[in-house]
Amino acid sequence: MPFAKELLEGEGYDIGCGNKGWAFPGAVPIDISLSDNWDAMNLPDQKVDYIFSSHCLEHIPDWVGALDYWKKKLKPGGTLMLYLPHYSQTYWRPWSNRKHVNILAPQYLKDYLVAGGWDNIMVTGPDLNNSFAVVADIP
Repeated sequence: MPFAKELLEGEGYDIGCGNKGWAFPGAVPIDISLSDNWDAMNLPDQKVDYIFSSHCLEHIPDWVGALDYWKKKLKPGGTLMLYLPHYSQTYWRPWSNRKHVNILAPQYLKDYLVAGGWDNIMVTGPDLNNSFAVVADIP
C-alpha cells in the first residue's frame, strides 16, 4: 500500500477490494459483494486517473478481456496497478485454491502490456507475500 500511495493520484477505482473498508484510500470501491451493481467487467462510465486491483485478476475467467476493458476506463496518462499472486506460493495455484481460475506470471503480464502499447511498465518478482506488482501507464 505505501508504494501505491506514492504512485496513484486523482480519481480511481479499486477493483476487487472485497469491501469498502479495504478499498484503496480515495478510490471508488468495485466488488461483486457490494450492492451497487458494479463489478470488474461493469464499471461506472467515468474514466479515471488510475485503476488499482489487488488479488482480483486471478478470479476473472478472461483476464485479458478484463485488462482490455480496464484500459478503456483510464484517462490518457492513467495508471494501472495490479498486485497478483505469484506461482511460488502453492496455495495460489488453481488446484489448491479453486477460486483462482488463472495462473498469472510476471512475464505474462509484461508481454501483454508491451503488446498493448502501455508505457512505463514495471513488473516485480515475488515479494515476501509470494505476490508481485505490475504498474503501467496509458500513453
